[in-house]
Amino acid sequence: MNQDQPAILQAANLTFHYPGQELFSNWSAAIPAGVTLVRGGDGRGKSSLLRLLAGDLAAQGGRLEIGGVRLDEQPDAYRRQVFWVDPRSEAFDQMTAREYFASLHAAYPVFDDARLPALTEGLSLTPHMDKKLYMLSTGSKRKVWLAAAFAAGAAVNLLDDAFAGLDKASINFVVKMLNQVAGDPAQAWVIALYEAPEGVDLAATVDLGD
Repeated sequence: MNQDQPAILQAANLTFHYPGQELFSNWSAAIPAGVTLVRGGDGRGKSSLLRLLAGDLAAQGGRLEIGGVRLDEQPDAYRRQVFWVDPRSEAFDQMTAREYFASLHAAYPVFDDARLPALTEGLSLTPHMDKKLYMLSTGSKRKVWLAAAFAAGAAVNLLDDAFAGLDKASINFVVKMLNQVAGDPAQAWVIALYEAPEGVDLAATVDLGD
């Protein structure tokens, strides 16, 4: 980790193993504001790490904390500070994109509807707003999660393979948005990718190896 800003998310001695596969043993990190890259080869635990940080996967040991709120002590308050959707999720398939965005107000009180028109336009989502999510292509579904992340206003935002399935124009738009949000001292963006994304200003890198 190379960072000199105060941490938004603190991980201390995080331990997680799948049966027969040791992924993390006493792993600690301080995730700063801005964009942090989690890079690594297949099977190195990039997605698992994001799920652990989200509180979506239970660690076998260690502690996670955002702004003084610990996952083990106040799980609901912790998760309310995190934006995370498994990109492969089918949990929202019966909702339209518009209904999905509306549903996020409960979880994210500062969700900013005013940002949605520019986000959906920039991601070419506008024609799909009233389609149910199961009708969308993989790339378009991912665009829905990305637009939601940029509007949610969460302290910690976790994006798994953010550019998968996206067309060139949408990739450029996401890069532009990441560089915009990177300047917010109250937000951390953690993106899991095989290699560093072109054109994104990184605050820190977590390298899980190849």
